[in-house]
Formats: sequence, structure tokens, C-alpha cells
Amino acid sequence: MTALFEHALLLHRQHPDGPLPRDGEPYPDQARRGRSPSSDRDRRRDGADAAAILDAHFARPDAPPSDLAAAFDDVYVPIHRNDHIAAAALRADRERVRRTGRWLVRHGTHRNAVVVGLGLLATNWDDGDVPLIQTIGLLSDTFGALAAEALQRRRHGAQALVWLAERVAGWGRVYVVEALCRRGSTEAREWLLRHACDGDYLNGYFAGEVATVTHLHAAILAPDADDDLVDHTGRLLLVMTYCGGMGMTLQTYPPALAVLAAHAGHLARQAPTAPRHRTAGAIAENLAKHDRWNDIVRRYRAVLDRPEWEIRA
Repeated sequence: MTALFEHALLLHRQHPDGPLPRDGEPYPDQARRGRSPSSDRDRRRDGADAAAILDAHFARPDAPPSDLAAAFDDVYVPIHRNDHIAAAALRADRERVRRTGRWLVRHGTHRNAVVVGLGLLATNWDDGDVPLIQTIGLLSDTFGALAAEALQRRRHGAQALVWLAERVAGWGRVYVVEALCRRGSTEAREWLLRHACDGDYLNGYFAGEVATVTHLHAAILAPDADDDLVDHTGRLLLVMTYCGGMGMTLQTYPPALAVLAAHAGHLARQAPTAPRHRTAGAIAENLAKHDRWNDIVRRYRAVLDRPEWEIRA
């Protein structure tokens, strides 16, 4: 059976600079999916079975990590950070926990084993684990949440998270961008201001958070805002016109009027392109549904109605 890490590594070599096709699906363990959780379960116990297996394993000083290869196949293992699994890691010797986590991530042939391994590494902070975590994190729908959690703890976590963020999409991008928002470093801010939104509908879960933690209002109000910043601001604003129920919308974003006005002002000085036209047009169309934004809508339409912009539609 192929290890999931080897599966991710092979696909990454074929697609080194972007997300893996279909998030790497199908995985090699497709026919061995773990048990689905019961809908009426006590969610407070999620992960408790896996933690009990870890406790029993770590209680045997000479037990090798390979003893856990199939130990989690038939239990429910949550893919997000789990207090039970984290507590089991903290009860055991730190270096042994790290060795076990690395082995499970590197050699696990079932996603449950790999998730547990990531959970163990997420309680550690050794930078030597970064390439391992990044690679398995490319299978981001399943492993992105814990990979982001683990990378966030590393000393060079911002750089590692940016690398991963540029190579994941869908839910994986949500997990990694949210981790970058929590990280709060200068490097993270510069990337978030220009690249966080990739146009996916799921961007709605983090667009408002990105605008807030990066102090977007301060960046976009600068007279020398660069094209990448202006274009990405347009994508952020567009998402925030429709993401109600997912994340912060323009209705609840305090500097919305100032940011919209600044974006429209920069747009008037940019070269007309089809993506800029589509983004600005969609912003104006969505804002036109509410009288509060009438002045802003007029500003966008004043730009889009120019002859040089019309031919780019």
C-alpha cells in the first residue's frame, strides 16, 4: 500500500507550483476509509478513542511507531485539532511523540494514522518537521487544518504557511489563510494583502478576517498602492458583498466606505483589463441592492462607463 506522503510527494513533483488536481483525490486508501462518526454521538468524546490508543502505546517504552500503523483504522479521528489527542501527546515524552508523529505522517497508509501523526506534530515546534508537514498538507482537504496548526507553531511558520497557501485551494486554503491571519507577522501581512483570495466561493470564510488583521484600510488608502494590492482589494471587497452567513460582510466591516472609495479611486488610475472590469462591475451590481452604497456605486460606474473600459468588458 502506498504511503499517503509518497502519494502527495509524487503529485507535487508533477505540479510543483500550484494546488494538486482534485486535491490529490483519489487517495491510495480510498477503499479503506475510516469509520464515519455517528450523528447522535457526544462530540466531547471525539478523538478520545485515538487518545486511548496513544496512551497505551506510549505506556510501553520499547513500542516502535510502526505498531500504530493500523491502530486507528477503525476509530473516528477528527481532522481538526483535538484536545484528547493533544493531551495524550503532552502526557508522553516530547521526543518520542515527535518521532512517532513523523513516522505516522511519513509512512501512514491510512488517513487516520496520518491525521494522528499530524496531531502529534502540532503539539511540537521543531523546524525540522516543516518539509514533511508542508508536503502532506498539500492533500489539504483532509490534512490542511492540522498541517496549518502545526506550521503555525514553528519559528519560521509564516514563511512555511505562505509556501503552502500558494499550493492549496478550497477548504485547504481556508485553513491555511486563517492560520496566517492568526500568525500576524509582517511577511504574512504582505502576502495576505495581495494573494489570499483566489476567487473560490469559500474565500467568504476568511475575507473579512484578512481585511481586518492586515489593516487593509491603511494599505489601500496609501496614494502609492501597487496594482497587486489594488486588484486583490477588489477581490476581497467582492467576496464581502455576498458572504453573509460565512464571514464578515461589508455591512459589518467598519471602514467599508473608506476602503470602497479608495479602491474605486485607484481603479480610475489603473489600466483597463477584463478581470478588473468584471470585479468592479460585480461589486457595483451587488452594492446597488442597498441604498447605503449609492455614492460608491456611482463612482464605480463612472469608471466602467468610460469608452476605454467598455471595450474590455
